[in-house]
Amino acid sequence: MRTRRLGRAGPSVSAIGLGCMGMSHGYGERDDAESVATIHRALDLGVNFLDTADIYGPFVNEELVGSAIRGRRDEVVLATKAGFVPRDGSARAPIDGSPAHLREACDASLRRLGVPTIDLYYLHRVDPRTPIEESVGAMAGLVAEGKVRFLGLSEVSPSTLRRAHAVHPITAVQSEYSLWTRDPEDGILAACRELGVGFVPFSPLGRGFLSGKVRTLDNLPAEDFRRGVPRLQGENLGRNLGLVDRLADLAREKGCTPAQLALAWVLAQGEQIVPIPGTKRRRYLEENAAAADLVLSPADLDRIEAAVPRSSVAGDRYPPESMALVDR
Repeated sequence: MRTRRLGRAGPSVSAIGLGCMGMSHGYGERDDAESVATIHRALDLGVNFLDTADIYGPFVNEELVGSAIRGRRDEVVLATKAGFVPRDGSARAPIDGSPAHLREACDASLRRLGVPTIDLYYLHRVDPRTPIEESVGAMAGLVAEGKVRFLGLSEVSPSTLRRAHAVHPITAVQSEYSLWTRDPEDGILAACRELGVGFVPFSPLGRGFLSGKVRTLDNLPAEDFRRGVPRLQGENLGRNLGLVDRLADLAREKGCTPAQLALAWVLAQGEQIVPIPGTKRRRYLEENAAAADLVLSPADLDRIEAAVPRSSVAGDRYPPESMALVDR
């Protein structure tokens, strides 16, 4: 597995990481045995960058990841997040970026993960009631205490990143980025390059849609959150399927899968970029990991851009209430 450095002075990680959310949250029934086997297979392949959060489950995903890496902690660059306030049975979790909550949340994550130190600790969303300087100041205190090694932010605007970075170096920004979510190109990618901050795209396969395996919502579990994604509704779904079909045609010519082509495109957008496609199955993990070896020429990139232009994607990536939480 190829490696990349997260930020100017951050850790070296596998060029493709593993998002663990779907093992416990948002994508239907859990299969903990297969999920643990997937994490073990990832480590065997050199995929060492694992991503979780306290809100996933809530709580149970951190416990799952912690159990899976027991005895192999030194092989892992472990990332988790705080900021949402998990509440069992609540459809929407409030955001709390206060220093008191972040300190409490970090201690709880350490217990669930079963580790003394978190490698990369993200503020999951910006709390509009707490200045970013206060949130990051508290997280910097966690670094000073040895509970956290590096700091990250998720779904922030360039101005917020700059304010945060002035308080304590930010190692990585995590936001959604893929062929059908190009919003980071409006400023945050440039800000990361300017400041020497790594960029970690989540959902680099468009919630699995760019793999070509999602053709209808009818086959998704009733509790799958993708049923509420505007891009997968009605006419939007039909229009976006056309984009996936064009991507699949290019993948066949290239001798790879659509998912691998989509991941290779993300990797080609800059050496500071480390995507974390999520899966809870070994076969998809292996397919995704192989994308790190797929080299795209300038001509390949031009053809992909022509087949899936930014302006052609139909619908928002979240419902309005969730869209209000991004790019803060």
